[in-house]
Amino acid sequence: MREILSLDDLRALAGQELGVSRFFAITQERISTFADATDDHQWIHVDQERCRDAPFGTTIAHGFLTLSMLPAMLADVINMPNAKMVLNYGVNKVRFPAPLPSGSRVCGRIALREVSERKGGGLMLLDVDVEREDDGKPVCVAEFLLLYLP
Repeated sequence: MREILSLDDLRALAGQELGVSRFFAITQERISTFADATDDHQWIHVDQERCRDAPFGTTIAHGFLTLSMLPAMLADVINMPNAKMVLNYGVNKVRFPAPLPSGSRVCGRIALREVSERKGGGLMLLDVDVEREDDGKPVCVAEFLLLYLP
């Protein structure tokens, strides 16, 4: 885990990969809980019986579930103990190029593309690839924005 103590430390890391998170289990329980939290109960996510005969042979995670894992993945990669706040500022481009079957494990590969001045701090533009274990193709590719306030 990288420790970032200042805005200058953050700027010095621009253009570099920050690291890779641990693997997170994407269980059916996690998928079903997300479905309940978002009221998105599309059968491809929750109907295990019907999905046995579907193209993937099992349920798949919601794309937005995968996206919602980014903060936890980032917390595995960097620590910013001196920041007053680090705020989710949004997401630019997001793609889900491959399905994420239940029972899979994923990690986040995170790179800091750039840091720009914003509101007395730095706006971080992170490139995140969420990768499925034992599969070379990412299940989510995103440009994640965070506001670092020293």
